[in-house]
Amino acid sequence: MTRTRFAPSPTGYIHIGNVRSAIYPYLIAKQADGQFILRIEDTDQKRYVEGATDLIMETLRWLGLEWDEGAGVGGPNEPYYQSERREIYHKWARKLIEAGRAYADPTDGATIDEYRKADSAAKVPYLYRNHRPSEAELSPEEVLKLWEKGAPLRFKSEPKDYSWHDEVIGDLSTGPEVLDDIILIKKDGLPTYNFAHIVDDYEMKVTHIVRGVEYLSSMPNYLAIYEALGINHPKFVSLPHVLAPQGNKKLSKRDGAKSVVDYRDEGILPEAMLNYLACLGWNDGTEQEIYSMKDLLTAFSIERIQNSGARFDETKLLWTNGIWLRKIFDEEGVDALYARTAGFWPAEASSYDVSYQKEVLSIIYDRLKVLSDLGTMTGYFFYDPEIDLSLLFGNKFLKKLSEKELVDLLTVTIERLSAIADWTADNLQEALNELLAKTGKKPAELFSLIRIALSFAPFSPALNLTMKVLGRERSLARLNAVRSAIVNDAA
Repeated sequence: MTRTRFAPSPTGYIHIGNVRSAIYPYLIAKQADGQFILRIEDTDQKRYVEGATDLIMETLRWLGLEWDEGAGVGGPNEPYYQSERREIYHKWARKLIEAGRAYADPTDGATIDEYRKADSAAKVPYLYRNHRPSEAELSPEEVLKLWEKGAPLRFKSEPKDYSWHDEVIGDLSTGPEVLDDIILIKKDGLPTYNFAHIVDDYEMKVTHIVRGVEYLSSMPNYLAIYEALGINHPKFVSLPHVLAPQGNKKLSKRDGAKSVVDYRDEGILPEAMLNYLACLGWNDGTEQEIYSMKDLLTAFSIERIQNSGARFDETKLLWTNGIWLRKIFDEEGVDALYARTAGFWPAEASSYDVSYQKEVLSIIYDRLKVLSDLGTMTGYFFYDPEIDLSLLFGNKFLKKLSEKELVDLLTVTIERLSAIADWTADNLQEALNELLAKTGKKPAELFSLIRIALSFAPFSPALNLTMKVLGRERSLARLNAVRSAIVNDAA
């Protein structure tokens, strides 16, 4: 059975690059009717952030990446927090000690720093095995005693050539010069990632390790540990970096990479985030850009993962989100999209009933990029905007018109609209067309004047739809108010 895992460290929020490392193993597992595991790698207690694990789980669930076993849901391989698996790691460490492949190292940090400086001065690569202490030759019984006193445990490397296959990159190999005596168990008794993930993946029967290419340089050491433990390794799937927007380096928190939760709170849909990230470093060889989870489970393949970095482009993410907003409205209706909008409306919207809010949504949805746009794009439907004549006088289509011409245009508009017996979108459009013919003005001139007078906003839907939703009374009242303001300004 195919079994994959996502194994984040709870050291803060989960950003774009982290999440993609969860999406791909999820797809690999689910395509094969396999299982997806969530393991929390919390052995770095100095960097542990309270609440980070809950945030990780919240993010995965928001994206629809439910795990079959692991933190929060349990399973046959509990515990799923590495900090609670200490005795398991110690059991495997003792196997290495008994085989003569691990030693307790009491060397202090200052001495190790001196080794690094000496190698740097000699212009040779720093390898700890070149400074291996005499304690490395102790018997297994003596190693155990020294380790029990608190000395870190190191792997006793036997440098040699290694070759392996990566499902994305292909066949790889390296020489003995990169093998080293890496730390397996730290002074605090907790394992390093280098050791813990090997033990955990074996015990949890993980078949595919999906992680970033930054781990490739450590692969020879991992292979040496697999070999020393006498266990087979899973398949390796190395993902290309998610690059910063400039495309010159890996995206990271230090460069301002936002939390996925921040994007959610700005109104990015989970479908859009999943869609965008899945395509960030993968494509199925077609021109298709919009994928549902169902689509991804059909189309995704390891073979189509790119082996070069993919640049994070927030503009493309926003575009994808806009497509998904329209897709939900067009395929599922206004009720389905409205259900996603809670918390994004302007405060004044709460005074209006749901049917009115849905009516507003139905005429502006196709201009939304994120749901938080609702606050700025719909305010004038719920409260009368402040009259700002500078928006009229400064408009590129209206600034050549005099105040009298503006007043005259508003007067004839008010008169024609007031004559409409049935305030429907079709009748309003007919009236607007008649006004164009009667005034001889271009649509950009007449319609800009009416739009600004109604909304004082940078955007509004089609005028007939805007007035239909605002209603006769408010539409005419706003046009009259602006006409009066211009008259007073001229006086």
